[in-house]
Formats: sequence, C-alpha cells, structure tokens
Amino acid sequence: MSATSSTRPRICIMSHIRASRMSNLVIRDYEHLADIRIINKTFDDALNAAKELENAGEVDVFLSAGSNGEYLRNNVSAPLVLIKITGFDILNALLKARRISNRIAIVTYKHTIPELESIKQLLSIELEQKYYLTIEDVKYCFRELADMGYKVIVGGSIITELAEQHGLAGVYMYSVDSIRHGIEDAIQIARFAKIEENRRERLNTILHNLNEGVVSVDTEERIQCINPSMEKLLNITNGHQKTIGMQLSKISDLNLQDTLKSGLPSLNQIQKIGYRTVVTSRIPIYEQGIQTGAVLTFQDSTSIQQVDRIIRSQRKGHNFSAKYKLSDIIGDSIVIKQAKQMATQYAKTNSTIIITGETGTGKELIAQGIHSASSRKDNPFVAINCASFPDSLLESELFGHEEGSFSGSKRGGKLGLFEAAHTGTIFLDEVGDMSFPLQTRLLRVLQEKEILRVGSNEPTSIDIRVIAATHRDLKKSIANGSFREDLYYRINILCINLPALRERIDDISLLSKKLLNNSFNRIGSNKVGDKILKYLLPYFNNYHWPGNIRELENVLDRMAHYYIDREDLDTFDISQIRSIIPEIFHGVNQNTTINNENNLLKSFHKTNEMIHINRLMTECEGNYSEVAKRLGISRTTLWRKLSKSQ
Repeated sequence: MSATSSTRPRICIMSHIRASRMSNLVIRDYEHLADIRIINKTFDDALNAAKELENAGEVDVFLSAGSNGEYLRNNVSAPLVLIKITGFDILNALLKARRISNRIAIVTYKHTIPELESIKQLLSIELEQKYYLTIEDVKYCFRELADMGYKVIVGGSIITELAEQHGLAGVYMYSVDSIRHGIEDAIQIARFAKIEENRRERLNTILHNLNEGVVSVDTEERIQCINPSMEKLLNITNGHQKTIGMQLSKISDLNLQDTLKSGLPSLNQIQKIGYRTVVTSRIPIYEQGIQTGAVLTFQDSTSIQQVDRIIRSQRKGHNFSAKYKLSDIIGDSIVIKQAKQMATQYAKTNSTIIITGETGTGKELIAQGIHSASSRKDNPFVAINCASFPDSLLESELFGHEEGSFSGSKRGGKLGLFEAAHTGTIFLDEVGDMSFPLQTRLLRVLQEKEILRVGSNEPTSIDIRVIAATHRDLKKSIANGSFREDLYYRINILCINLPALRERIDDISLLSKKLLNNSFNRIGSNKVGDKILKYLLPYFNNYHWPGNIRELENVLDRMAHYYIDREDLDTFDISQIRSIIPEIFHGVNQNTTINNENNLLKSFHKTNEMIHINRLMTECEGNYSEVAKRLGISRTTLWRKLSKSQ
C-alpha cells in the first residue's frame, strides 16, 4: 500500500493459500476504491504481522475467514471483517465434491451446519459433518473420516490443504462472490472508521485549543476525555493517558456524581477552586435515550470579564453609523434654520465641509445629519476627535499600521479609520488641533484619495467624504504657523458656522423642554418638565452659556435628578435651585426682575446687551451686515443701538 494514500481505505486480507489465490482474482476491481494488500499467513504468524501493521498505522480493516479470522478478531484492535459463506457456496462445493464421491464430509470451525441434513437426500449423497477447535482436532477428524471410508473433504483453505496432506481430496467451500462481498463490507467499514476518526480528531483539536475546561465521564464517573485547560485547573501532572479511566471525584472537588444520579443539567454555577473562581456547567450525556455519562465544563471568571470588556469595546469602537438626522436638530431661530438649510444643500454634494463653532454647539450632530441626508447614508460614518490622541496614536488610528511596524503593533496589522470609512463619511472633529506633520498626511489624503498605512510602502485607494470641525480660528492658526494654509483651502470648500446658544435665545425654550424630558427618561422617570421650565427659562435666557448646548444639557440633568423624587413640580425654591445650578445665577441679584420677552436682543439684560453686540462686532471684523444677521435685526436698528451707546 502507498504511504501517500492514507486518505483511502486500507484493507489487509489475512488468509491461507487458496483464499489468497482467490482474493488476487478480484482485488484489481477495487483498486480505485481502496488500497488492498494480501498477507498469506495464519494464526500466530498472521497475528504478528497484523500487530506490526497496527503499530505502524498502516491498516484500517482486516479481512479474513474461518478459524484464522476468528483467531485474529479476538486479538487485534482494528476492525476485522469475516468472509461469510453463503448457502449457495456450500451447495456449489457439495456438487463439486459429489463428482469425486457420494460420501462427503464437511469440516467447519466450532460448530456444524444443521440445515445441511435436509438436503442430503436431495443431492443423493452421504454427508458427515465434523467441527474442530484446534489443528489437532482436524488431524483426528481426518483419521476418523478416512477410517470411515470418506475420500473427499469440504471446508476452508486450511482444511482443504490438511486434507490433501492426509491423502484426501479437498474442496474449497468459499466462492469469488464471498470474497467480493467481504472486500465491499471491509471498504464500507473502513470509510465509516475514517469518518469517525476524522470526527474524533476534529473534536480533540477543538477541545485541546479551548480556553474552557472540559471533562467527560461514563456512568461510573470514570474519565473518558479531558482537555489541557481542565488538567491545568485540576493540577493534573501525571499525564493525559494516565488520567483516562480514573474517577473524577477522586482527583478533584469538581465531581459529576449528582448529575449522574439525577440526569439533570446544572448550568452556570459559581464555584471556588483553590484561588480561582470559575463558572461551571454539568450536563448529562444521553445516547438513544439512555444516559451514558456526563460532561463538566468550566470558564475562568476572569476570562469572562475580559471577553465582556473586549465585546463592549468592539461594539463601541466599530459602530460606524450615524444616529442623527438633520430633522433631529432643534430650533426655530433664523440662524439655526440657515445652518440646517445649508447642511441640506451640502448633503447633495461630495465636497469637503468645514463646520465651525464653539465647543458644545452640536458640530458632530450636524455632521451626522449631513451624512444621513447624503447618498452615502447606508455606508459608514466614522468620527474621531483629533484633540483626544497624542500624535503617534492618532496617526495609527487614522491611517492604520502593518504588522511589526512598531513595538507592540497588532498582529496582522490594523485597519485605520480612513479605510474603515471607505464609501462613507469621516468626521474629523477639532481638526485645528492636529499636529503639522499629520496635517501634511491629511492633505495628501484629500489630494490623492489614498492612504498609506504606518510601516507600509503600498498606498490604498479610498472613497470617502471628509467633514472637518473646529472651534479655533483657522486663519489665526495659519498666521501663527500652526495650521497649513494649503490644507485650510482644501477643507474650506463648503463652510457651515454653528451659532452659539446665546445667539439663538429663541431656541432655548424648545431645547430645554426636549433635553429635560430626555434627562427624566434616562433616569427612569415619566415626568414632564414644562412646569419646572416656566420658572427656569427667564434665568436661562439671561445666561451667557459658554458651554452652549452641552452645558444646557448638563444643567438640565442636574435639575432632573433634583426633581426625580418630588411630586409637586410647581415648587420652586430659589435658594435650593441656586445651590444646584449656581452658574445660571452668577451676577443676578435675587430680587432682580428678569425680562422674558421673545425678542432676541431684549431677552438679554440691558447691562449685557452692548457687551454682546460689541463682541459680535469684533468677531465679524466690523461687518454690520453679518452682525445684524446674527442678531436677527436690521442694519438700521443695529446702527441706532451702537449710536446710543456712544
């Protein structure tokens, strides 16, 4: 048999001379199905040869007949198929024997064939049956039969050879068809054995590489299978093979006796083993409705916690989708309507956008809204705050890296966020805080539409839409040399400026209602904040809001927690409220009456009105039209107010 054909069934025919000759006549018909060899040996010689084949792993199934087959089957580990003799074989052999003599003897192993007595008269023969257990029995039978005048013996290969040695005629009872059926049965059994062997190998490979400990036992709690993780937990050092067959309860506190008695599973139990806390499960094993054993598994609680952290981290880090739409942006003021209108228009293009505005004005919200309204809405939306990472880490996050590009780099490399955003949108928040070298790399991405991973020499083409955002004055950054002018003109193709909250006072009422109700929902309350807000809004409208909408949300979170256990929402203890949100009352006298008019400027206290106007004049570099636009008044009204203040 070829050593390279181990995937094919390997059959070894152990036979005597006549069976070997007959086998040689048919094995060519099966060469395309199996590797078949014939060994012409019997009994001890055959057994020794069989053991050598087994030890070398060169046989799947043995095939033999008669006493030789019975002897081997009781002494080899591999499956053995006995060649079966049929009634037709015996009848055909008797007919051949009758041509020699009407007095015929049949010698068989262990027992006679009672059915033959009924056909003696049919064949007009005198039939004598003998059986044997040893070769000495055969020799005695032949002497006895010869004395009785029998001249022809029907039997197997060994019987017919010995008969001829004693001067008797021997007729071989097995036919070619018997050999064929035996070979076909052996091939089928070998195939099943291969399937089972492969299944066991796969199972053993899985068990061997599981971090989870696994041990299975039979009904006497004797170990049938155990993997390295379980051996390590149980501190087993005497070797895997020595562990098989031992009772589990004798080597560990992790026993399966209760499961074997009850036949019921016990899942996810916390148990202390030495210094380790493990989660164990015990499950009974049933085969065809009969309990045949049980299996015990364990997981280290520390590993479970680590996996949980990884899953949560991956969910958080790879949920590349936009949650908000432009319709989620709340506000009816002129300035916010203009910003939403521009965003809607810009969403129809693929051009780069820069969103400017103070911290907390909702730059990422409008970026998500633009993505959700664009043709890329079904593709990734990836956001990163460029000010949150040191340069080296930000470079790896944005561009990814190849395996081995630096000490501690991830095996197999890492996908950068630019690649993750392919066919979608990437939002670069606080782009004004990006270092000068990274600005250079970003400029190349915008120009060439390709990225180069850290440690790689091969660029990767990408299809992305870039939306950047900053709270900085990029023109001033260009002037002081901290921001590249060419990059500025690359990202400043389309621009949206988000107004500060103090510039959209008319929206505070709508925003406060929405945010306060959201706060109540987050803490599990169905309260509605309208009654609370009617007291707070006059103060809110008079406050400067340096943290913008984010600060408003934080203030309302505090109010929701304050009112969570209060039934009467009409109660407004000004001294208590001052202690909870003191910043809102900064510079406001307790006895001061505060206007709550809806007009944008009149909603500010008179002492703050000109401060606000003058700040806008500075920001807009004296552009009367831009200042009037932000305030929601005409240029004439603006000029009149400035004249009165001089």
